Amino acid sequence: MSKADVGNEIVKISYKTGDYIGEIADRDERRALVKVLAVLQHPTQGDLHSAYDPDAAMFHERRALSYTEKVWVPRQTVQPYTGAIPEYRESLRTALGLERERVDRLRRWAEKCLANLETLHKDYGL
Repeated sequence: MSKADVGNEIVKISYKTGDYIGEIADRDERRALVKVLAVLQHPTQGDLHSAYDPDAAMFHERRALSYTEKVWVPRQTVQPYTGAIPEYRESLRTALGLERERVDRLRRWAEKCLANLETLHKDYGL
């Protein structure tokens, strides 16, 4: 891909646990500068080194990259994207909603686990 192709190549990237659709704005031999056009997956919250630990020392709030925000990513992580490009705010709304549903499902799973463990605690006579 030559420098002449920069600015018209639509790609999918992963960046700090989020997935995005973007446009190549620049590149060098190691990296690509990508301008964000849409959000595919909202970044995960919390400490990635202590997954699902609400008591982690640093519980991070991760925001999605902004519309037209530019970010450098390793070239090997850039994938071609050929689908429709959704409008940014709608893609953000959808990605945030899906992430909230995923976390809610985990919360409900944890509550059922706790209920089962309480029953087992009683069954064990502890």
